[in-house]
Amino acid sequence: MTNIWRQGELIEVAIADLSDTGDGVGRYEELVVFVPDTVPGDRVQVRLLHVKPKYAHGKLVQLLQPSPHRIRPSCIVADKCGGCQWQHIDYEYQLEAKRNQVIQALQRISGFAAPPVDPVLTSVSPLGYRNKATYPLSVSTTGHVQAGYYQKGSHHLVNLNQCPVQDSRLNPMLAEVKQDIQKRGWKIYNEQRHQGQIRHLGLRIGRRTGEMLLTLVVTDWNLSGITEQAEAWLQRYPQLVGVSLNRNPERTNAIFGAETRAIAGVPYLKEKFADLEFQVRPDTFFQVSTETAEALLEVIQSELNLQGHEVLVDAYCGIGTLTLPLAKQVRQAVGLELQAEAVEQAILNADRNSIYNVTFQVGAVENLLPQMGIIPDVVILDPPRKGCDRQVIDSLLRSKPARIVYVSCKVATLARDLKLLCQGGTYRLTRVQPADFFPQTSHVEAAAFLVL
Repeated sequence: MTNIWRQGELIEVAIADLSDTGDGVGRYEELVVFVPDTVPGDRVQVRLLHVKPKYAHGKLVQLLQPSPHRIRPSCIVADKCGGCQWQHIDYEYQLEAKRNQVIQALQRISGFAAPPVDPVLTSVSPLGYRNKATYPLSVSTTGHVQAGYYQKGSHHLVNLNQCPVQDSRLNPMLAEVKQDIQKRGWKIYNEQRHQGQIRHLGLRIGRRTGEMLLTLVVTDWNLSGITEQAEAWLQRYPQLVGVSLNRNPERTNAIFGAETRAIAGVPYLKEKFADLEFQVRPDTFFQVSTETAEALLEVIQSELNLQGHEVLVDAYCGIGTLTLPLAKQVRQAVGLELQAEAVEQAILNADRNSIYNVTFQVGAVENLLPQMGIIPDVVILDPPRKGCDRQVIDSLLRSKPARIVYVSCKVATLARDLKLLCQGGTYRLTRVQPADFFPQTSHVEAAAFLVL
């Protein structure tokens, strides 16, 4: 006889695992139950929500017995804010959970019986690591400007005046800039009515240089008094080198629009990365954990052990964050990137660092890679979360570069693509290095190393 579980029913569950979305996972009779804000080892009372025949999502009602891995969060709104999922879990267990997440994906999706997954490469600190924060804005019921992250599972904003995971040097700006926006009387964007001007507040810092950028995402350029206010911000914050507006007039969940204009100062900050100097704009993709990204690059360099005669292709190269350090160790490097603005910055960064054996091409990787006319010795793949287009995989299986390094921000798509590359014995997976770019969340990056 099949048990019938009803929405709203109260049950007791022992949490035994963590899902790849960060929820605790337990079992009640034959029902698998996903419960946010829980830790393996917890025994909890749960109210069932969204009940399906074999699984349900639940809400934590009462903690009956805490896990030994449960800790007090560093943030006073950690139970509400959707910015972090795991501040209630001790850091060592977070790392163990992330490594298991990679192993399970490679076993379940790729079919590897015993994938060679290293311990997770850790951040310098599990707090204060973020070099960038982009806060949606709203207005409270009392009319005050708020900035923060959305409450878990909603679009209700949790107002913040500081954030323990962002670089602490940005914290004073968060509270004070909200007050300035309030005094200016600028209208905050309302997504339901598609009215108002200011949508987001963006803050960015060079971890090594201390240079900062402040960006307002707006629906139009006509923000009264913005030039005067921008100059006042530059005067108040000595490390602030630029104030910009980014225009996004669309009904969309995307944060940034297509055009960014510098209002005062310069449109970029300088950052030191891998002994090179990079220009990073407000809308540039650059890993939010500078130190961990650099540590992962060092692993890649060590594993490849480049000898100086190789031809290297960096697919999805962005502004050249991986391309340029690796170009110094090979005969020729080529970067492929869809976004023309990123390629412009990559070329500027190559010139700034006097790296002349590298070229960059604009276009979709699936179109550019088959047309290159060369067989590279090494291919770096660093695609977006959706993974590689099937044409990219097919092109690699035809050209057969000797080595592939696949850097992934989503282990499920990494596992899917590794299965295609390794099926039939074409490539062999030699090592997987997970990296913790986002402590306090369930997110994990990984670099997989393949040889013919």
